[in-house]
Amino acid sequence: MKEEPQVFKGSWITTAQFSDLVVQNVFHRQLDRSSLPEIDPELQNRHILFRRKFTLDRIDSAEIRISADDYYKLYVNGAFVAQGPAAGYSFHYFYNRIDIARFLRPGENTIAVHTYYQGLINRVWVSGDRQHGLLLDLLVNGETVVASDESFRCRVHSGFSAAGTAGYQTQFMERYDAASPEVGFEQPAFDDSAWEFAKRRKHAEYQLFLQPSKQLEFEEIAPVGVTKNATGYLIDFGGIFVGSLTFRAAGKRGDEIEMRFAQELNKDGSARYELRANCRYVEYFRLSGGNDTLNQFDYKSFRYVELLPPPGCEIEPDSLRLLARHYPFTLRAACNRSDEKSLAVWKLCVDSLHYGVQEVIQDCMEREKGYYLGDGCYSLLAYCLLTRDYTLMEKFFDDFLRTSFVNRGLMTCAACSFMQEIAEYPLIMFTLLLEYCCLTGNREYVRERYAAFVDILDFYREEYADADGLLNHLDKWCVVEWPANVRDGYDVDLTEGKRCDTRHNVINAYYIGAIKSLNRVAELIGEKPCMDPAPLEAAFIKAFYDPEEQLFRDSDVSAHISLPGNVYAAFYELFPDRAGVEKTIAMIREKRLTQSLFFETFPLLAFLTREGEEALVHDLLTDRDAWLRMIGEGATRTFEGWYRDLKWNTSLFHLTLTLGALFLTDWDIRGILRFPAGR
Repeated sequence: MKEEPQVFKGSWITTAQFSDLVVQNVFHRQLDRSSLPEIDPELQNRHILFRRKFTLDRIDSAEIRISADDYYKLYVNGAFVAQGPAAGYSFHYFYNRIDIARFLRPGENTIAVHTYYQGLINRVWVSGDRQHGLLLDLLVNGETVVASDESFRCRVHSGFSAAGTAGYQTQFMERYDAASPEVGFEQPAFDDSAWEFAKRRKHAEYQLFLQPSKQLEFEEIAPVGVTKNATGYLIDFGGIFVGSLTFRAAGKRGDEIEMRFAQELNKDGSARYELRANCRYVEYFRLSGGNDTLNQFDYKSFRYVELLPPPGCEIEPDSLRLLARHYPFTLRAACNRSDEKSLAVWKLCVDSLHYGVQEVIQDCMEREKGYYLGDGCYSLLAYCLLTRDYTLMEKFFDDFLRTSFVNRGLMTCAACSFMQEIAEYPLIMFTLLLEYCCLTGNREYVRERYAAFVDILDFYREEYADADGLLNHLDKWCVVEWPANVRDGYDVDLTEGKRCDTRHNVINAYYIGAIKSLNRVAELIGEKPCMDPAPLEAAFIKAFYDPEEQLFRDSDVSAHISLPGNVYAAFYELFPDRAGVEKTIAMIREKRLTQSLFFETFPLLAFLTREGEEALVHDLLTDRDAWLRMIGEGATRTFEGWYRDLKWNTSLFHLTLTLGALFLTDWDIRGILRFPAGR
């Protein structure tokens, strides 16, 4: 993991408002409420522009090295080039290296950058820390011709103002004013002579590293239907995408077009802009009096748009486009079944990964935009198996291992200012590491990170282990399965925000499974086993096994037996005999997927596959109440649940259940996901 940071000739530059600000610490353990960050409303939602002209004689080669905090969109000679970077911590912050030769020309050139500081405490960026700035070096023919400094002009873009927030304080809804004097700032002919000069940031202690993942790709999606009605237009883009809207319109200066974005329609055919995922997707386009083009900075997850123009306003229907963004996707796997139902599930999962994966593996695309460790393991594995590209998986491991500076047991979300800890999430990652090691053969990568994984297990043992080695008294929330109504009545108080003082089944099954996974990794890379699981397995059986029922109880103080209390144990091969395995299979046949969703479905299907129950796996994959129910309810992307009303805040574009594709393509589960008893 030794990597030298990039040294820039340029300096971090910003506005006068940000230049002297001292960095605010936004990091803390979830249950530590003693030093929460302060909120700075006057600093939030700041769109800050930079421009610089320069002259070139010849262009044989040209690349820009660029970063910004929180984010940038780069333009060269009026053309959009790229945006980024992927979020990171200041001690390991990312920059992008981009070939821009095709955008340059002999003579005068213009570089323009739209940067953004959001200022909210959420799962999107490390924001709210009072750090904003732009950093770049432009190299032409191997020589630095432009470096960010105080010769850059800068200005706050007055055309962007807030129209409320959406989700869990995830983003500001936008009101875009086409009459603002900054419109067209990216064009070479734009007059920036009245702008201020940029200021150097006095507190910019970053370590810059090349972003290992690729830049996002963009697609223009044309509507499949545009309907004019009494109040305006209803536009259907044929499926849910992640992106923004653009179109041209003309009207009186100051007129506003209300824009309502939706993932589905109401019963009356209007756009359901108050999403199930608790986002109110309403934005505004204020006209200049001329012919205007809508410009949106942030993205949303939507299929439909309802436009409500004022009287006399003209919208050009042919200009309506959804600007979709996603990570590069090339399908290199095939469905191993040919029946219609399997192919439908396969297509749903593939399309969701194609259009859903962003700069990181998110779960939902609107409410949180969160980079989650737990369920992210499953959607990430699906993405990598389908594309045979493991770059995002390597970045995923490193991003989450870096969260150890907050807590050795890692955090739930990486590269953000929202502090959450879920107990089983880091432990799920150990099985993903085993998958990576077997699928890629990249032993050196794993060997370099082995000690960091060992330290996670050491933390769990040191902080939470009882005398017999089992975990207890966790100050990290244990989910087991989510939402609670699909836990099959798991009999433990799992309330978030407080310690769990009940010694229970699932977290210990995960813990033992993580040890077994890492021991198998150690064997592959030539390291010593991290820990002997045999005493823990014996303690697990003693604490939770019901010899009469031949199944595991939920805790050592309850007689309740549930599906999750046995699926995880079966997956990690913790049963003392074959009878419990057979009873677990029988329980799955009875309960199907009604008591599993985000976390239990993968080990359930993997366990059945390893047991040779291919017919049952196929039956569950094509069950009318699972993926096919989504499709029956009109899904073009995987839902956050088997149906729209399963949760109270369902996202209709959520990546976790793309894991279905894992069991419809060739994948050596039996050869990889084995956890033989240590006893």
